[in-house]
Amino acid sequence: MGSAEQPGIVGSIAHRVPDLGALELLLAVARLGSLGAAARELGITQPAASSRIRSMERQLGVALVDRSPRGSRLTDAGALVTDWARRIVEAAAAFDAGAQALRDRRDSRLRVAASMTIAEYLLPGWLLALRAQRPDTAVSLHAGNSAAVAERLLSGEADLGFVEGLTVPGGLDSAVIAHDHLVVVVAPGHVWARRRRSLAASELASTPLILREKGSGTRQVLDTALGGLARPLIELSSTTAVKAAAVSGAGPAVLSELAVGEELALRRLVGIPVEGVALARDLRAVWPTGHRPTGPARELLSLTRG
Repeated sequence: MGSAEQPGIVGSIAHRVPDLGALELLLAVARLGSLGAAARELGITQPAASSRIRSMERQLGVALVDRSPRGSRLTDAGALVTDWARRIVEAAAAFDAGAQALRDRRDSRLRVAASMTIAEYLLPGWLLALRAQRPDTAVSLHAGNSAAVAERLLSGEADLGFVEGLTVPGGLDSAVIAHDHLVVVVAPGHVWARRRRSLAASELASTPLILREKGSGTRQVLDTALGGLARPLIELSSTTAVKAAAVSGAGPAVLSELAVGEELALRRLVGIPVEGVALARDLRAVWPTGHRPTGPARELLSLTRG
């Protein structure tokens, strides 16, 4: 895979970013206005909290907290770092909610099946919101392509599903929960990245692409929009794998805009406009016909529309 490092940035980011425990401590200091109160809330001693803040300040090279007998106050730099820290901790909480749902639990009361793009980029946030409303509800998650989601619902192995294809599989009812667009992307060194005109739909259709496996909603939308596809350059089983192959320069790919926003912003990938074809799709919640979601499944469905 090609290097994704930016100029002036060397080595693993793990050595440059404070750990989650330190960031949670900083957020607690900001909220409570006291290092001692923050330490008590997190179950650590005040000396340990002070040491952790000093270590974080040395790591970042800036002062974060002004300490005085009246309490602890964030410096200007500390206030800015706290805003960034809040986003990281919220993302970690969403990651934890998604990872927890992947564990196979015998006491699971909500079984969710989701196609890969939704499972990777949307579902963790929805599960985090569900946990806030129903902390005692155990959730299990199976991620696969849209065809696999339908199979699990129809066999009774899932209570609620999420798919991203053009059609609703037989035997299922559905509701549109969001809209998505597909983006043609290439690595910056690809010849398409230097073209000044939009790509013709016929050229895209005749070009071997890095694609998801058959049964994927993304592939179904692309195949239908173009009226057929060339034999795949590479066929992979996850959105992340397709994206990684495109970033490495292996060839062009077509991915959800949900999946490539960061790569496009950092110029690790370049978006290529396509002329005369709409690469849009609906994201849907699905469930067995005649069995409208109830209980936790109904609440999760409502959260997807929030």
